[in-house]
Amino acid sequence: MNSIRCKIEKVTPFNDAVYQVQLRPELPFAFAAGQYLSIVMGETDKRPFSIASAPGCELLELHIGAAVTENYPMQVVERLKSSEAIDIEAPAGDAFLRHQSDRPRLLIAGGTGFSYIKSIVEQQIALGQQIETSLYWGCRTPEAMYYQSIAREWHQQFPWLHFVPVVEQAPADWQGKTNLLLAQLKEDFISLIGYDIYIAGRFPMVGAAREMFRDMGVEEEHLYGDAFAFIK
Repeated sequence: MNSIRCKIEKVTPFNDAVYQVQLRPELPFAFAAGQYLSIVMGETDKRPFSIASAPGCELLELHIGAAVTENYPMQVVERLKSSEAIDIEAPAGDAFLRHQSDRPRLLIAGGTGFSYIKSIVEQQIALGQQIETSLYWGCRTPEAMYYQSIAREWHQQFPWLHFVPVVEQAPADWQGKTNLLLAQLKEDFISLIGYDIYIAGRFPMVGAAREMFRDMGVEEEHLYGDAFAFIK
């Protein structure tokens, strides 16, 4: 990994629990769609966040879930708000887009796991790929789905991409599914044989997904998620 100084261009809230951060690296560096960086808070305190922008973008975009009650990520947001620059270490992660593959893709995001998925989708668009892709994004409420506007735009603009928003609690006029994310996936797919699957979210959800997917025929060499490096 490289240690890189970044100018902090923007720290703004998407909502009351998620912040959009934009960083301008002093030196360009190569990364693959779906990789992550670490914010250096101290010599032994380095905190990982998915890179939400695609490779080749001028700015690095992060989505930091930081409700006031969540001290660990909120410390990062406060540091970014009060500083002009920050050090990062990048790139890291093995769950990057296998863009040479022509297998259909299933992209799964829980909460701010969407940042990981956003990089992958934007790289597919940049490469001009038209591989059949299903994107499932699960949140507790529609308000928590902080960037659904861009996902709905992709759905409208690109015939190969199908966006399925899933929330646990929704008003009557909600245009999407009302369900638990994994329950919705189990309803919609009988078998996962043949898919490249990319997943990001809280570790318990990702771990439960892998167990469920095993019962659905997943080929684990085609199941990608950085959480799997930390959960057994």
